[in-house]
Amino acid sequence: MRANYKMQRLFVPDDLAPNAEFEAGQQQSHYLLHVLRLAEGAEILVFNGRDGEWSATIAAKTKRSVRLKVLASQRPQPSRADLIYCFAPLKQGRLDYLVQKAVEMGAGILQPVITQHTQVAKPSIDRLRANVVEAAEQCGILAVPDVREAEKFERLLGNWDRERRLIFCDEDASSDNPLSALRAVEESRLALLVGPEGGFSDDERKVLRTLPFVTAIPLGPRILRADTAAVAALALIQATIGDW
Repeated sequence: MRANYKMQRLFVPDDLAPNAEFEAGQQQSHYLLHVLRLAEGAEILVFNGRDGEWSATIAAKTKRSVRLKVLASQRPQPSRADLIYCFAPLKQGRLDYLVQKAVEMGAGILQPVITQHTQVAKPSIDRLRANVVEAAEQCGILAVPDVREAEKFERLLGNWDRERRLIFCDEDASSDNPLSALRAVEESRLALLVGPEGGFSDDERKVLRTLPFVTAIPLGPRILRADTAAVAALALIQATIGDW
């Protein structure tokens, strides 16, 4: 069932059930009161990543707070997408964009990876999660992706589930066409690894190319920025062997 894009959507931490009531958080109340300027009785859609999507009404409000009352179920809770997006963190503004687009493109888990050329060694997990929620609210996504703590490149590969195919964007690939490599993938459980602005180091590429669960793909004849490469690679995977 597709999302209703005519109504405002709000992520809430509270359990959702008929006639349940709860106070919206401080930021959410500010948004409903002073940005949307909604009156008592106005209806919105709420979701929590567990109980599906529900209609809710503004049951009461003050100058600073809003009380919501849950009305009726609108969409059941789907399972989370089984696509892991592994990425080297970028600088803040572009990292926000990258995370939001990964959510829109169907990533179920976001895994920051610290490589030799990574620019940001300690990304803010809270900020990443806030961007995930914002993208889910805007795009009708109910199964909110999980954001994991950053892992070093070597540890990520050392602990990898060999039954999950890891696809990585190889800027030094001998071909410009990724389709043949993707069509050869037989696994249904997938992950994508996109490197930092400076690309993977020679040693990192050598390691990746020797692993049996890794598939290298090119992204065409042009050099792409890391955030652009992420969107391009996710689109290719979803269209070729994903859920499109």
